Amino acid sequence: MRLNTLKPAPGSKKPRLRVGRGIGSGKGKTAGRGHKGQKARSGGYHKVGFEGGQMPLQRRVPKRGFTSLSRDAVGEVRLSDLQKMKADKIDLAALKAEGVVHRRAAGAKVILSGQLSRKLAVSGVGVTKGAKAAIESAGGSVAVQSTDQSS
Repeated sequence: MRLNTLKPAPGSKKPRLRVGRGIGSGKGKTAGRGHKGQKARSGGYHKVGFEGGQMPLQRRVPKRGFTSLSRDAVGEVRLSDLQKMKADKIDLAALKAEGVVHRRAAGAKVILSGQLSRKLAVSGVGVTKGAKAAIESAGGSVAVQSTDQSS
């Protein structure tokens, strides 16, 4: 086998079907559009989801909830994430630098999840009550915004 002798498998490449080019072609006259009706006309078609005037499914089904545009604005940080970090002073910049929160996050909040066994100084990020207790019991300190909002 040589590169210059390679060919596609037989029957895998078919020429484009030219419709409306005479009765002998098999797709002449109506060109596969059938007789009359909106779909037979040029430019005649309906929008996606149109059900002939019946109330479309998209509008019949009840809607519930929404997607918050700011849902990723505050990053969630576990205690186990803090345990793995190299820095001892934890703030939003340090969390972004190590990829714990997204680089576009406007804030972060430490939650009680996982274990923490080293001394850390947390500042400038939100901390839940349980997480604050865990950080302080490990010998660390928590400064500034200590919030516990039910999210």
